[in-house]
This record gives sequence, structure tokens and C-alpha cells, in this order.
Amino acid sequence: MAVYTEVTDEALRAFLADYALGELIAFRGIAEGVENSNYALRTTAGDFILTLYEKRVDPAELPWFLGLMRHLAAHGLACPEPVAGRDGVALRPLAGRPAAVCTFLPGVWPRRVQVAHCRPLGEALAALHAAGEGYDAVRPNGLGPAAWGPLLDRCRARGDEAKPGLVAELDAALAAILRDWPGGGEGAAALPRGQIHADLFPDNVFFLDGSGAPRVSGLIDFYFACTDLLAYDIAVCLNAWCFEPDLSFNVTKARALLAGYQSRRALAPAERAALPVLCRGAALRFLLTRLYDWTETPPGALVTRKDPLEYLRRLRFHETATGPGAYGL
Repeated sequence: MAVYTEVTDEALRAFLADYALGELIAFRGIAEGVENSNYALRTTAGDFILTLYEKRVDPAELPWFLGLMRHLAAHGLACPEPVAGRDGVALRPLAGRPAAVCTFLPGVWPRRVQVAHCRPLGEALAALHAAGEGYDAVRPNGLGPAAWGPLLDRCRARGDEAKPGLVAELDAALAAILRDWPGGGEGAAALPRGQIHADLFPDNVFFLDGSGAPRVSGLIDFYFACTDLLAYDIAVCLNAWCFEPDLSFNVTKARALLAGYQSRRALAPAERAALPVLCRGAALRFLLTRLYDWTETPPGALVTRKDPLEYLRRLRFHETATGPGAYGL
């Protein structure tokens, strides 16, 4: 579920008094997502999303996230746009939490990813990267390579409860990834950097399917966004979109995703060459955060634990990739 903080009718009406959004018509919790409390909000001015930011989000970083969404929307990307109050401020307290109202995006996310979803996804990701140009504020990737060693250390005591020998396997994988990671070697700094989503899973991409061909109607949930290698964002998507339920890799989906991306922005040769290690790193990042939640989340907690071993299978696939041809390039 994704309603951790309840909002009373009285508190909501007082909150909305600071906005020029008309009269409240309907209000309900959205039972998806794991980080924040989300509500669908309908007023006489239209449909909106109200988000209350929970304890896992640093309030000091919220202006960066909201500023990025405002910048992306202003540059043509279909994403939630923060709504400012009458005082020009988008972020204000509600029920003891920082809260913001954003515009509503139509569409549904794909419960089962098809090849037809992957090309428009790639196009949308390239559009995001292009729209992010000019947003000069920098937010380092708090879950980038520098964080993976400390995160693995926090899982070390209980990590083998998920699978015997897992910690030793991850130690070896991490050492190899850090050795090969772009930025560690001569010339690697040439890989383009910019604002990335860093968490563009299927449930963060809305599609409309009115013409029979899916088209992206919106990208949501920018609360892991950061300033990092653009191609790392592609690696996240290859992990999230191109493996089947049995965890086999679907190169046709990967080829479509990359073709869609390159129809808007061509990958540099160094980015192509780096894809295998970037995919290994992305797989390790999500394996470690899942493993941490798996080992540290107490029974009955609101956060739903996800199986970290799904990403071990992905990591092992990427370790066999000898070049960009493994991804259809």
C-alpha cells in the first residue's frame, strides 16, 4: 500500500485553501508505490495527485526534485508538474509531512511488458535526457557506485540467509564492477552526464493505447532522480523492462528499447562499450537495496519486501555479456 499518513477532510480543505484549485469534489488514497503517501484529488479545476513525503525521503532534497519536474514539464516532457499555491510555493506541510500537489497524467502502466512498449519507452527516456539539459542544479546519485560497498556491508551479517554464498558472490561482483566502471579509467569521463530518472520501472511509465500502438503518456516518480551517466539510465531500463517472468533476457525488447532511444539521441561508442558494466552495476544496485529491505524490514511493516534474487539472475546474465551485441546493438 502507499498511504502511510492519513489526511482528514478538515486538514485537506485547510491545505487546499492555499491553492487556486476550486472546490474539493473527491479524494482517495492510491494503493501503489512504496515510498510516499499518494492521493488522487479531484476539484472543480480538474484532477491532481497529492503526495505526502514520508520519512525515507530527505525533505532538504524535495526542492531539487520538484524543480526538476517543473523544468522537464516546461521543456515538453509529459511528467507531473508541481502546482504552486497562491503564494508561489509548491511545498507545504500537511498532516505532519511535507506535501505537494502535482498535475494528473492519464494512462496506465503495463502489468506485462510487451515488445511494443519498449521502443516508445526508449524514445521517452531520450526525451527526458534532452529535456533535462539546462537544469543546472546537481544532485549526486546517492545509490551510485560509491554507495554499493557500504550497502553490501550493511547486508553482510544476514545476506546469506537469502541464499548461501550470496555475500561472497556479491563481493566479487562489486570488485569487478568498480574496476571496470566508467570514470575509473582513462577516457571514461567522456561518457555524457545529465539529469537521469534512475528508477524508470514499468510502474513509473504510463501508456495510452487508443490507436492499437502503445504510446507513452507520462513518466512519474522522480524521487530517485539524480545527476549521473545518461547511459546508466538505459541500463536501469534494460534490467527493468527486458527480462521475462522466468528471468530470461529478451534481446528483442532490448533492441527495440535501444532503437527508440537512438532515434532521439545516438549513443557514443564509449557508451555502447560500457553497456555491460553499466547493466551489471544497475542490477547490483537494485539487488542490494532489495537485499537490505529483505534483511532489515520487520514482519508487519508497510514496505513490501521484493525478492533480491531476481536481480542476482539479472546480474549473472550481464556478467556473461562480452559487448553491446548482447543487448541487440
